[in-house]
Amino acid sequence: MAKIEKDPEYLSTLERGLSVLRAFDDQHPEMRLSEVAAVTGLSPAVARRCLNTLVALGYVAQYDRRFLLKPEVLAFGSAFHSSMHLEQVVVPPLQSLRDDTGDSASMVSLAGKDILYLAHVSTNRRIRLGVNVGTRFPAHATSMGKAILAFLSDSEISAFLATAPFDKFTEHTVTTADAMRERLQLIRERGYDSAFDELDFGIVSVAVPVFDSSRRAIAAVNCSTSTTRISQEELITSRLPLLREAAAEIESSLRRFPSLATALQADSAT
Repeated sequence: MAKIEKDPEYLSTLERGLSVLRAFDDQHPEMRLSEVAAVTGLSPAVARRCLNTLVALGYVAQYDRRFLLKPEVLAFGSAFHSSMHLEQVVVPPLQSLRDDTGDSASMVSLAGKDILYLAHVSTNRRIRLGVNVGTRFPAHATSMGKAILAFLSDSEISAFLATAPFDKFTEHTVTTADAMRERLQLIRERGYDSAFDELDFGIVSVAVPVFDSSRRAIAAVNCSTSTTRISQEELITSRLPLLREAAAEIESSLRRFPSLATALQADSAT
């Protein structure tokens, strides 16, 4: 979790409770108290109080000294989707991309060093990486992550590069600060990024940024498919015009729903 500048209004108890909720993921679907404390960095006593409170509120269940999330936590994501009008703003352009290309289509925002999926329209074709709304992947290993990063301010890019070396997933993953800086400069010049086997094998994608009214990159959209289905060059040539149309449609809709643009601005500045 990013370090937060605290002021007198900051509630550390709320921070600790949220850190416990965020500790549960695909790697930790259920945990004992000691495991929650280890993952969050909280003392066992504090972790226990947080868990007991979340159990009482209906967000966490307990059985045999193990804890796991309850469906009630889905209300948080549902509230964001409905209040930010994602179904109206984002999903229709992605569905058109999917229908026109046969590719999966997605939109993400930047959340710290990760991308966070806001919307995803899939096909019947299976790929190795499963994606749902709320899925996170390291930004440096994805076309959408780099498409956003390239258009951030120089200071924000420098702060991101300072976290290198980046995790290596395949031999194609960009892992050094110098290589990433060069890649981001290229993306700025051409206005898109394409990834081939960077996060996992067998996946090729192309992505373009989505800008707010001040021309700040606040999100990205992409098409992705299997490397056995199409070459990277053909994917770029055939999908890029469609992606740019989809991004322009979303940007136009954001002017009617400025609250969504504001929410995404906060994410990309993390």
